Amino acid sequence: MNAHERFTAITRRELFQRAGSGIGGLALASLFARDGLSAAPAAKAGDVLAPHSPHFAARAKNVISLHMVGAPSQLELFDYKPELIARDGEKIPQSFIEGKRFAFIQGTPSLMGTKAKFQKCGESGLMISDFLPHLQKQADELCIVKSMHTEEFNHGPAQLFMQTGSGRFGRPSFGAWTTYGLGSENENLPGFVVMLTGKMAGAGSSLWGSGFLPTVYQGIEFRTSGDPVLFLSNPAGITNDDRGRTIDALAKLNRAQLAEMGDPEIATRIAQYELAYRMQTSVPELMDISDEPAHIHELYGTTPGKPSFANNCLLARRLIERGVRFVQLYDADWDHHGSVFTALPRKCKDVDQAMAALVVDLRQRGLLDETLVTWGGEFGRTPMSQQKSNDDKPNAQPGRDHHKDAFCVWMAGGGVKGGTMYGETDDFGFNIVRDPMHVNDYHATLLHLLGLDHEQLTFKFQGRNFRLTDVAGKVAKPILA
Repeated sequence: MNAHERFTAITRRELFQRAGSGIGGLALASLFARDGLSAAPAAKAGDVLAPHSPHFAARAKNVISLHMVGAPSQLELFDYKPELIARDGEKIPQSFIEGKRFAFIQGTPSLMGTKAKFQKCGESGLMISDFLPHLQKQADELCIVKSMHTEEFNHGPAQLFMQTGSGRFGRPSFGAWTTYGLGSENENLPGFVVMLTGKMAGAGSSLWGSGFLPTVYQGIEFRTSGDPVLFLSNPAGITNDDRGRTIDALAKLNRAQLAEMGDPEIATRIAQYELAYRMQTSVPELMDISDEPAHIHELYGTTPGKPSFANNCLLARRLIERGVRFVQLYDADWDHHGSVFTALPRKCKDVDQAMAALVVDLRQRGLLDETLVTWGGEFGRTPMSQQKSNDDKPNAQPGRDHHKDAFCVWMAGGGVKGGTMYGETDDFGFNIVRDPMHVNDYHATLLHLLGLDHEQLTFKFQGRNFRLTDVAGKVAKPILA
């Protein structure tokens, strides 16, 4: 009997004996666990998002994921190619592009070397661009993967693939899988929080959705203006006591329907109503960064009350401190089909200081060893010049087209071996020549660091067990500390 069948088969008396009162008592996670569908043997009574035991000893407890929407060019940031620079302007050999598809490039394009300057950084000597001077100082904490590859070359599907392991809508995001497998350590905040700077990514809120998992595991977007979470404040004329009585009345009605129908989404509804009530106190305190000392604001480059990526990085640290399991930050406008040598440095200034500060701050507080920080986009950029912009007008300042076959990500903390480079591309940065890492491998490795076996973390849907890595994925053991 699977988890859904077991849930619907219990009697009304059994349900209320298990349920107790309020959110907890649903014990939904423990029901899943008994059927081998989650990582945990059982959640504590009283909270469907209570902490779960991993499959094996974990190196990381939490994740902060930084996604640069639009896909930054690895060739200007982490993958230094002297040969490409030396052959700038030459036509790329036809053998490289034969049978390849690009989003906009046609014909036989010219190679384009970077104008960015690189230097060896830290004791490890990792090559990092001068576009990222603050991150250069944290080189010995980073594992830079130069051999990432994906299956999608358009933004929306590639964003989905990077976040959910599939280029199609309907699959759970990495954050949802993580909270499903491990729960959360703060009952007054969501287990999975999302924050954005700039416009939303092309794939939209599906990037932090729960897919076919119960919706209690989906990401909750925290906003930078108005209510941090939609409808968090009481309506005009409604007091906290009024809202509390309303929540209690709704819970009684929903529990009765849950006993009758056995639908896990009713359990989610009860949980979310009560979590929202508790968040009325916890979220405003969390979001007020004015109580941070001056040296922390100087470290991050934050300004209280002024939304920014830096503020979101500081909030990510505050969320992790409070036991939130997974924090996802998105930053927009990294899609540089034109003017890559002027637009990309400007974007780097938006994030460089803050993401380096995040690593420093976590380390100073003793949190880096248990917090996995990841950075990347949805794919890479071509070593060839794209001579025309999206509106097909001549572009005096060329950029780079989409490239799915080779790009870079980096990781820090959480059991990752710092000061290391994994994988290698050819002299042009076009093809991977050593240690390829597919997105499925990346997800398998991140789950492993969290103490989760990617082949065991499954959920039965439409008659078969699904997992984040589908039917692929292998752990990149050389990057493990």
